[in-house]
Amino acid sequence: MSETLELARQLISCASVTPEDAGCQELMRSRLEAMDFRCENLPFGEVTNLWARRGDGRPLLVFAGHTDVVPPGPLEQWHSDPFVPAIREGMLYGRGAADMKGSLAAMITACESFIEENPNHNGSIGFLITSDEEGPSVNGTVKVVEHLKTTGQQIDLCLVGEPSSSEQVGDVIKNGRRGSLNGKLVVHGKQGHVAYPHLAKNPIHLAAPALSELVAIQWDQGNDYFPPTSFQVSNIRAGTGAENVIPGDIEIMFNLRYSTELTEKDIRERVHAVLDAFNIDYTLDWRLSGEPFLTPAGELVDAAREAIREVVRIETQLSTSGGTSDGRFIAPTGAQVLELGPINATIHQVNECVSVEALDTLAKIYRRILLKLLG
Repeated sequence: MSETLELARQLISCASVTPEDAGCQELMRSRLEAMDFRCENLPFGEVTNLWARRGDGRPLLVFAGHTDVVPPGPLEQWHSDPFVPAIREGMLYGRGAADMKGSLAAMITACESFIEENPNHNGSIGFLITSDEEGPSVNGTVKVVEHLKTTGQQIDLCLVGEPSSSEQVGDVIKNGRRGSLNGKLVVHGKQGHVAYPHLAKNPIHLAAPALSELVAIQWDQGNDYFPPTSFQVSNIRAGTGAENVIPGDIEIMFNLRYSTELTEKDIRERVHAVLDAFNIDYTLDWRLSGEPFLTPAGELVDAAREAIREVVRIETQLSTSGGTSDGRFIAPTGAQVLELGPINATIHQVNECVSVEALDTLAKIYRRILLKLLG
């Protein structure tokens, strides 16, 4: 059994449902300290964070990831206990196998191999690990980044271990992510009897034309790296449940996944302009999940492409698709950020799994990147 597989099994055995860490970071810390990393535990609220650094020079190359996982879901649908790692037909099963304890294991063993052969490597290596990525993401990476800023530490290059691959390890790497802006719109009317509509004010009728216009807007054309911005209604709630009552309010939840062609301010102003044009009574609360970020071709992207080419013998594809990641908190510091991890086909699903062979392949790719950037 390879070192990477064994460590992945140990991490999966920790039932670290967000925001719990359940001992994962202590496992990692013991391995990191053995490589002369200086480790700091940085708890914020109920979230456990680990910052580790080896060396003081630049560039600072950071491996970023999370030990928390989503709940396993219906246990009876799993073929084996989600927190008892099982190997079947070359696949490692368990919650977090792909997202992202397999990546964490590969990061550790890649560093062990690299440092053994390059004890006096250039620059510095860091690990930024949180248990708050699958949750609210308010006491995790964002707080560690603030801590680094106050202590004068600048991340130059960052590899996030999110499962980026589609068909085989390394076929897709994420060099950016769209921004995510959430809105909770409440249109206010007046409740009444459906037989006496003149005595009421139906908020559903009031909201419908404005909502139709928002859905029809072509926000931008996207660009070479990002698809066009998307506006999606995710939830609508109104009424008392009775057939004969006009509701007093309607609540509409929506999300915009937006490109670098727009800013949060642009979107907010445009949405308010549409709503105001219809002269409706409304309240609108906004929540920004993350700004868009992009790492164009350059030092980190080139090193990753070359490493994948040498290990897997394929040409990788750059992508900004998918949801958000903690890279959105690191990129604004000026760091080059790239997501590179295993196949994402089973993440957040029952019977989540990762190829045993892919874990060792990923460790080899990470090691090659270290060699190219810090060797």
